[in-house]
Amino acid sequence: MHELCVPETLWFATYGNTGRSVGAERTRKMSGSGTHQEMDWDQLDINPRVVAAIRKANIKSMKEVLNLSGADLQRLTQLSSVDVHYLLRAVSGALRKNSVLTALRLFQDTDPSTSQHQKLSLGCPVLDSLLRGGVPLTGITEIAGESSAGKTQIGLQLCLSVQYPYKYGGLGSGAVYICTEDVFPNKRLQQLIEQQPKLRDDVPHDVVQKIKFGNGIFVEHAADLDTFEDCVTKRIHVLLSRGMVRLVIVDSIAALFRCEFGTKDSIPKAKYLQMFGAKLHSLSSKFRTPIICINQVTDTMGERGGAVQSSLGATARSIAPALGITWSNQLLMRLMASRASHLEEAAGGAPHYGRGVWRTLSLVFAPHLPQSFCYYTVNLEGVKGIKVENMT
Repeated sequence: MHELCVPETLWFATYGNTGRSVGAERTRKMSGSGTHQEMDWDQLDINPRVVAAIRKANIKSMKEVLNLSGADLQRLTQLSSVDVHYLLRAVSGALRKNSVLTALRLFQDTDPSTSQHQKLSLGCPVLDSLLRGGVPLTGITEIAGESSAGKTQIGLQLCLSVQYPYKYGGLGSGAVYICTEDVFPNKRLQQLIEQQPKLRDDVPHDVVQKIKFGNGIFVEHAADLDTFEDCVTKRIHVLLSRGMVRLVIVDSIAALFRCEFGTKDSIPKAKYLQMFGAKLHSLSSKFRTPIICINQVTDTMGERGGAVQSSLGATARSIAPALGITWSNQLLMRLMASRASHLEEAAGGAPHYGRGVWRTLSLVFAPHLPQSFCYYTVNLEGVKGIKVENMT
């Protein structure tokens, strides 16, 4: 990936549209999507010389290492008995670290990395209150809404919030932001980074200053389904396995399917939605990582299921998130962002990042929460919820 020279480092990996069609090639790729993934040996704490010998011997997984005897490993890799001993210890230690958890630790529920009560804060107590603590660590959460509703702003704020320590609602790790249509809003991110001490006044100033927010955000550009699949199954998997990130944001999921499928391609489109939903669920469950998918909305004609009345404009419109029921079934939780009325004019003219414009964040469905909503604004500092009792 390439480094972008900004005040704090942002990493970019940009991939263009391959121009492939949706036809027979997609069907063939889907039928072979369960291929074996090679082990990334660089993530083990072993000598690079040992890593090179393993690769030369064409050993591709930890399972292969453990299935071979010490003598066989020496013969295949041409390593000494001491090197093979340390290799086996490193592989065994990696497996124990990823899988072993005592019943006592689960019962006490004191480890933030495994706690069933740990959630990712949205960086605002009012928004966290709507979700009873924040975004769940496992499952796909959708943020849908019309243009200028503040969906991307919430996504950017989550990218910063995830980097805070556990005690302040974060996960102590970075985030991957996948752009599927627009360029990444780097200037806005830098503004949010500069304003973090003001937005997060609940966090000690020295804690905020120690976090290098820009260094923890990895940006991918995926303009088509092939690139998106490669990104999810390979690059993001590496970042998650190395503990470099604990949040994945897709902005937006609907853009990937808008040009790839026509009106007569409902069946292959549904299969692809199910396939990507399964891949994202697998990553979320394996690494206890929230998956946030930003979605667009479409107008509905006389439909009620899942439709939301928009307050933007003089005439109320019935809208629903894009991609239909197939995608809805992949979600753990759906949030709907919408613009409310202009309650006050910003000083000096037009609103700046939504100042003076109230917005509504509605909880449409979640298995653990009732339907609810709250108001919020988007200003220079970020996304801030509004307490109902303060409304006049």
